[in-house]
This record gives sequence, structure tokens and C-alpha cells, in this order.
Amino acid sequence: MPSREQFHTEMEELNNDIIELAKRTDQALRRSIDALFNQDMDLARQVVNDDKLIDKEEASINDKTILLIAKQQPVATDLRRLIIALRVVTDIERMGDNAKNIAKSATRLGDNYLTEVPQDLKLMRDMALVMLETAISAFQHEDISVAHKLAKMDDKVDKLYKQVVTELLSETATNPDQIQYVMQIAFSARYIERFADHITNIGESILFLVKGEIVDLND
Repeated sequence: MPSREQFHTEMEELNNDIIELAKRTDQALRRSIDALFNQDMDLARQVVNDDKLIDKEEASINDKTILLIAKQQPVATDLRRLIIALRVVTDIERMGDNAKNIAKSATRLGDNYLTEVPQDLKLMRDMALVMLETAISAFQHEDISVAHKLAKMDDKVDKLYKQVVTELLSETATNPDQIQYVMQIAFSARYIERFADHITNIGESILFLVKGEIVDLND
């Protein structure tokens, strides 16, 4: 197989690995919020343990990318594509960390708290997961028109996050004995918001790959 063809084959395999890793973080966020709402300590601990697999896969993808750079010594767009792969996989790993942190909040609260978790956390999660699906599509097809959509989607997550925190603060004012609960739920909302921010980072990476321009979708 000619060297150029080999490069594109390995690049495609690398992209597939990245997409599969993104799907792992999708599952992690789904499960962490389910664990929080259902007070499911076993599921929460599973999310925490599974994050080690995400970390391991991130390291493997990084190694493959660096090896590909060393073997092929790519230039111009090909080099930029590999550098973007390193950036994207870092954001995905951090998304996994945010899901893990929600699971940790669930374990800190335990299975005996009586206050109902705000339903808006599920809405935030669902919005973030739609963003992730959008980002995966943009990454697969290097589609900047799709990547641009992430900015408005992220704005909606940010707005809902502020709403959740405001409501939680009023809960603290009326029920000071609920401080631990309020803290962990506020942290969880923040972790979802950060999860979404990392998705917009992926959108920025796609825009840089295609256009060679730095665009701030979080602005």
C-alpha cells in the first residue's frame, strides 16, 4: 500500500477511535445523571470506575497520533488534522471527568436524601448530549456549518445552568439544613455546563481544521 494511502487509512482509524471515545462519554453522562436521580450508588461507582477506561483510551489515541506524526512527517492540512485530533481527544477525556464528578456527587449524597433533584438537570444533560451528537457529525464530515450550531446550543445550556443555580440558592435560604444537598446539585449542574463547554471546544477545533481560523464559540 502506498505511503499516502496508508496515512489516510490510519487517519480514518484514528477518527473512528475518537468517535467511539466520544460515545463512551455520552454513556457516562447518561449514567451519572441517572445515578443521581435514582440514588443508585452501584451505578455511580460504575461510572467512576469506567472513567479509567476513558483515560486509558485517550492515552492510546494520543500514542497513535504521535506515532503517525513521527512515521509520516505530515505537513500542511494533514499535520493540522493530527494536531486537532490531539486537542479533540483531550476535550473528550475532560468530558468524561465531568461525568465522573457527577457520579461522585451522587455518592457523596448517598441514597437517603429526601429532596427531589431538579428536573432541569435532566434537561441540561439531554441538551448536552444533542450537542455531542452534533459535534460528532461535524467532526466526521468536517462540516463547519454544523460546528457553528454548537454556539447557540451552548448558550441554552448556560442559561438553564444559571436558572438551576438561582433556584438552588433560594432553596438554601429557606432550608439551611440542605446545604450539602444544594452544593452537590449545584456542582453537578456545573459539571454538565462544563461538559457542554468542551463540546464547543471541539466545534472550535473543527473550524480551525477547515478554515485555519481561531473562532471562540464560547464567547
